[in-house]
Amino acid sequence: MDLKSKIRVIEDFPEKGVSFKDITTLIKDNNAFVEAVNLLAKDLKDKDIDYIAGPEARGFLFGATVAYALGVGFIPVRKPGKLPADVVSYEYELEYGSNTLEIHKDAIGRGKRVAIVDDLLATGGTVMSTAKLIESAGGEVVAMEFLIELESLKGREKLKDYYINSLVKYER
Repeated sequence: MDLKSKIRVIEDFPEKGVSFKDITTLIKDNNAFVEAVNLLAKDLKDKDIDYIAGPEARGFLFGATVAYALGVGFIPVRKPGKLPADVVSYEYELEYGSNTLEIHKDAIGRGKRVAIVDDLLATGGTVMSTAKLIESAGGEVVAMEFLIELESLKGREKLKDYYINSLVKYER
């Protein structure tokens, strides 16, 4: 199946010059959604994964479904103040300012193998921060899986020390 044909592209959203990749058209198509989840899960099947981690919010959609397909647990990666128990935090720099991600302190045991699943690889900042957060909690990031990769933003270069798989590639 051509998954790219199931993704709606909206030019100049949310601002002029941005080519937004709208995954709502893919996830509402039951065959396309199942195909995407199955392809991501198939790539992880032999990697001895203990958990899938997904950064909010669209990482929840694909991460949780891939975790289900593999029969492993799911770890939500959240913005500050969203998780009710003790958390581990990782602060990272943005172009203008900073951001923080959190997971529950007891989410990952030392040495557990974790795959990060998200909808989009762009600059790599969020997923790199997610990886550092997982590693600081004692986990080992063994793979990063994405529905979409925006190649011109060179996120893959920032993540060169990790295994990366993306299903659909766009130049921008």
